[in-house]
Amino acid sequence: MNAFEFFFSFYGLVLGLSVAVIATGAARAFKHRKTVRVGWKTPLLAVFAAFDIATFWDAAWTNLGQAPYSYGMLIAGLVVAIVYFIAANLIFPEPEDDAHSLDQHFGANKRAVLLLLTLANILMVALCLSMQVGQPHFAILAVGYAVNFLIYVALVVPAALTKRAWVFATTMGLHIALYLVLAVMSAVAPDMMAAAATGTASPAASTQPKAADAPPTAVAPAGSPGA
Repeated sequence: MNAFEFFFSFYGLVLGLSVAVIATGAARAFKHRKTVRVGWKTPLLAVFAAFDIATFWDAAWTNLGQAPYSYGMLIAGLVVAIVYFIAANLIFPEPEDDAHSLDQHFGANKRAVLLLLTLANILMVALCLSMQVGQPHFAILAVGYAVNFLIYVALVVPAALTKRAWVFATTMGLHIALYLVLAVMSAVAPDMMAAAATGTASPAASTQPKAADAPPTAVAPAGSPGA
């Protein structure tokens, strides 16, 4: 086990707890569906959060794989994973909350969940950028992070702040659709997606003349549509 695998095993364990919390809440909601009205808002929020965590997990593996291990990196990963864990715990009500509908719980916690997810992505962008300082084409990478993060914020923050159900459904639906498109693309063309994420030339492109002279593709920030 190398240093990064050691870091990622710990990071993945803590981040995986967030997925377990969401799955447990969904199972509990389904189990009590006859007494507690489920609705569609909480399930949509749970799906988005689960996809965001999966994208985040993938981005950490891709963007931090070559980063030098340090105790500070471990603590930074722990902080980010804990923010996700707190957000995941707010999506579904606990049994002692005595909620009569998930929509009631959703109204009280939706904003906190989405803003916590945004905070986690801000922290991850800062961590990834700090690992790239001094590297060639850092300015291009920084612009790539900024553009992708702005797309993330443009969809997530309005969903967090709005009281209109159609705005929440539209923004979350668009973001989930982007995640699904990226998932399909990564399955159909994994080499191209990996090259785009790491800012390296794809195997096919490496055989072309002057491919090495092209600037690298900007790395997408974690949780963003381009991650």
